[in-house]
Formats: sequence, C-alpha cells, structure tokens
Amino acid sequence: MKINLEFRGGAELLVNNVSQHSVDLDGSKWTIASLLEWIKTNLIQERPELFLQGGSVRPGILVLVNDADWELLGQLDYELQEGDSILFISTLHGG
Repeated sequence: MKINLEFRGGAELLVNNVSQHSVDLDGSKWTIASLLEWIKTNLIQERPELFLQGGSVRPGILVLVNDADWELLGQLDYELQEGDSILFISTLHGG
C-alpha cells in the first residue's frame, strides 16, 4: 500500500529535514498507530520523544489525513487506505 507522509512546522527536522515521503507499506491492514511505530523505526533519526509520547503523537502536533483532522477519523484506530496523505504539523516553537 502506498501512502504519502508530510512533515511541516518543524516536524521535518526529526526526519532528516525531508518534508515529503512516499512510503510503500507491506501488508494490507495498517492503522495510524502502526504507522507511528513504523515512522519511529524507519524515519526518525534521533530524539523520537519530540514526536511520540505514550504511543501517540505529542501534544502540539496536528495530524491531518487527506486534509481532515484525524480526530474526526478515529485517531490511532483509523485504517489507512491506498493513496492516503498524512500530514504532521508541529505547532510547538521555541522562543
């Protein structure tokens, strides 16, 4: 299954400064929860605690699935579909 991942608002710093990723996932059933584990293992270069907390994204990271807030789609339980676009936007900024 092919999906697109995008990291913005500073989240791209956690994935080697590459904001867009086209990903081919093996198997047929993937949820956002399993995708987050895949991202932690395969994309995050260092300090995964800046992206993940307790099995989910940290507070302050907005997640959109096909331009819709993931909270409307079941968050971690949303089952990914072929061609989905998942966008992670960090709203946390230092000062």
